[in-house]
Amino acid sequence: MVPRSILDLSPIVEGGDAAQALRHTVDLAQHAERWGYQRFWLAEHHSIPSVASAATAVVIARVAGATTTLRVGAGGIMLPNHAPLVVAEQFGTLETMFPGRIELGLGRAPGSDQATAAALRRTLVGDVDRFPQDVVELMAYFEPPAPGRRVRAIPGEGLRVPIWILGSSLFGARLAAELGLPYAFASHFAPAQLLPALDEYRRRFKPSARLAAPRAMVGVNVVVAGTDADARRLFTSHQQAFVNLRRGEPGPLPPPVDDIETRLAPFERAMVDEVLSVSVVGSPDTVRRGLDALVARVGPDELIAVSQIYDYEARLRSFELLSGI
Repeated sequence: MVPRSILDLSPIVEGGDAAQALRHTVDLAQHAERWGYQRFWLAEHHSIPSVASAATAVVIARVAGATTTLRVGAGGIMLPNHAPLVVAEQFGTLETMFPGRIELGLGRAPGSDQATAAALRRTLVGDVDRFPQDVVELMAYFEPPAPGRRVRAIPGEGLRVPIWILGSSLFGARLAAELGLPYAFASHFAPAQLLPALDEYRRRFKPSARLAAPRAMVGVNVVVAGTDADARRLFTSHQQAFVNLRRGEPGPLPPPVDDIETRLAPFERAMVDEVLSVSVVGSPDTVRRGLDALVARVGPDELIAVSQIYDYEARLRSFELLSGI
């Protein structure tokens, strides 16, 4: 069976708040550890009313402190928002506190709109264009101490924090291949170049001290419930949230509805179907067949599941069922 992991967006639901969302994140991680999931990642998003994990390193510390063996990491840190030294210090500190359990996924998107990105960075000039150089600089901070090094990440120096490149295009695939790093593709919301990107990554991969052979992880939206109909209904929360975001009306994760078809314009329905096409929704048997088909088509080394479900108990049950599939 292809290993399974969880990407948790710490969803803030309608009628809930960030405190509740973060409590649920910690509880989900504790269950994920017992259910045998490989890793538990949190994502950096800013100024989005449905996501509570903006201070990603802080949430990682809380989750790692509440678990004992689970690998916990960022999926990911949006590097253009930060100085590489700061990220090295943060994840060096995490690795020092929780040795052998911390991972760092790096992306070049802002994780926000342009106004929020400007507030985070103060300037947008050259930030994204410098992503490859910033990744190399960040990796250097984790190298062992060397004579004459003027700037040092302490904690961080000499620690082997696993670094992943995240992406949804050929750019990230080529960078991960060139640097000999594992690659995670964001097919759960940007599936268009999934197959070309993985092919590019595998063809161009150069073995490194960090990784001998290519390792690709693929994001997939998963909702598992007792019946196909129940799972499809739960999935309407994710569909609504995505459309609201595209309408410029982001809000907390809405409750599921029975009439999703009547709430979306035809072009919105087509957009949702395209963007969320890497989704497996249904009963355990349906999801098993869907995941088997995805693995046969894409050949990932690992799957990382996203489940944007309004009711926490239903989300917890979905991941429990998924762990046994």
